[in-house]
Parts: sequence; structure tokens; C-alpha cells
Amino acid sequence: MIMREFTKGLLVAAALTAAPLAATAQDTTDVAAAATLGIYDRWLAEPKTVFDAAEIDPAALQWLLRPLVVFADSPNDPRYRQQMDQLLAEIDDLVERDVIIITDTDPAAMTALRTQLRPRGYMMALVAKDGRVALRKPAPWSVRELSRSIDKMPLREQEIRDRRTVGQ
Repeated sequence: MIMREFTKGLLVAAALTAAPLAATAQDTTDVAAAATLGIYDRWLAEPKTVFDAAEIDPAALQWLLRPLVVFADSPNDPRYRQQMDQLLAEIDDLVERDVIIITDTDPAAMTALRTQLRPRGYMMALVAKDGRVALRKPAPWSVRELSRSIDKMPLREQEIRDRRTVGQ
């Protein structure tokens, strides 16, 4: 009897201890989900926004947006400045293709994107909606070249077909 009460007491104590841990894990997941929706919602509200890589979880953008990540060792890199000028001048073409522009000019920060893509100095990378790296370039590219590359992607071709079907 004493052993049964002791065991029951341990089970109750274990359950009480586990409940807050489970709630904490769930709260952490909810916070991460809210942060994820926050970036996508912010992009939907203002798609011409340029985001910092430190606030981006690449997995959260999968199947929603095409990240275009511009890396440099400094925001003063002439290639970085040239690329950003080109992107911002014709950003409407990129928004039409669900492109989110992300910059990372702090190599010491080791963001998730920097860890995943491993740039050396300046690099521009386009990630497809399925999460694969579609394009890596060591020099600036025009929006026209980027748009053509995106339009050749199978998912983009499907999006174009779907829009035509809806428009009929």
C-alpha cells in the first residue's frame, strides 16, 4: 500500500512536471509559427520590402515565396550596391513572380541562409519555392535575366497556366 501511494505520487509529480514542459514546447512552436506568418504577412502587405537575413527562416518560405538572397561582406561592396539598385528599380517584375528580396551583409552573424548557401564575398542566390537553389551568381544580374530564369521553372510555368485558366 505504501509503495503504491509512493508510485502514484511519483506519477502525479511526473505528470505535473511534464505538463509545463509540453506547454512550453507548444508555446515555442506557436511563437515560431507566428514569426513565420509575420514575414509572409509583412511581404503580402508590402512586397517591395527588403528583408534582413537575420529575421528569415528559409524553411518557412518554402512553397510560399522565392527568396532572392544578396550576400556581401559589407553593404559598401560595389557589386552589392549595383545589384540592389537593379532589383529595386524593377521590383514590380519580381513581386509578380513571388520573389522576396533578402540581404545579408554581415558575415559574422552566420544567419541560417548564410549557413545554408555558404557564400564567399558577394553572391546572389535564387531559391525556388520548393527550397532548392535554382541560381547562384558571383556578379550582379539584371531583373530581366532573373525573370527569364524564374519563368523557365516548372512551378512558375504552372502558375502562368493556372492564371490563364482562371482568366478565361
